[in-house]
Amino acid sequence: MNHPIDGNRLKKSFLGEELLDEEIEALKGILTTENVAKDEILINEDDKDRRLFLLADGKIEVLNNQKGELTHVYSMSPGEFAGTRAFIDGTPRAATLKAQEDSVVYCLEPADFEGLIETHPRLVYKIMRAIFRITHVNLMRMNTEARELANYVYKMGGRY
Repeated sequence: MNHPIDGNRLKKSFLGEELLDEEIEALKGILTTENVAKDEILINEDDKDRRLFLLADGKIEVLNNQKGELTHVYSMSPGEFAGTRAFIDGTPRAATLKAQEDSVVYCLEPADFEGLIETHPRLVYKIMRAIFRITHVNLMRMNTEARELANYVYKMGGRY
C-alpha cells in the first residue's frame, strides 16, 4: 500500500521548509511514494537510478561498499533526503540505502522536476537551493568527522 504524500511532513523536511503551501501542492503532484520494509534495500551503490529520495517516515541507513562489505556511513532521519548527485548529474549511486525500520520514502524523478521549470520556476529555484544547502551541511559534517579522525590519529601517535 502506498501512503499519500503528507504535505505537513514535506513542509517540515529540508526540501520543503522554504516552500509556500501552493508550492507544496505542486511538488506533491510529482512525487511518488515508496514503502521500504525493515532490512530492505532501497537503492544499491553504483545503480543508475536518478531519483531523489526524501525520507518521510522511518529510518534509512547509508552504506558504502568497502572491499565487498557494506559499511555504515550515516543514519537518515525523517525530513532528510539522499541522492542529490545522481539526481543532478546522472552519475551512479555513491551509496546503498537500506531501511533500518519500516520506512516511507518520497521519490522525485528528474524529468518530472524539470517539467516544473515552465510552470513553477520559483519552486524549481527553491528546491535547487535546498539541494545545495543539504549538500553543504553534509560537506561540513564530513569535514568535522575528518578533523576529529585526524586529531585522534595524531594524538595516538599513529596507533589505532
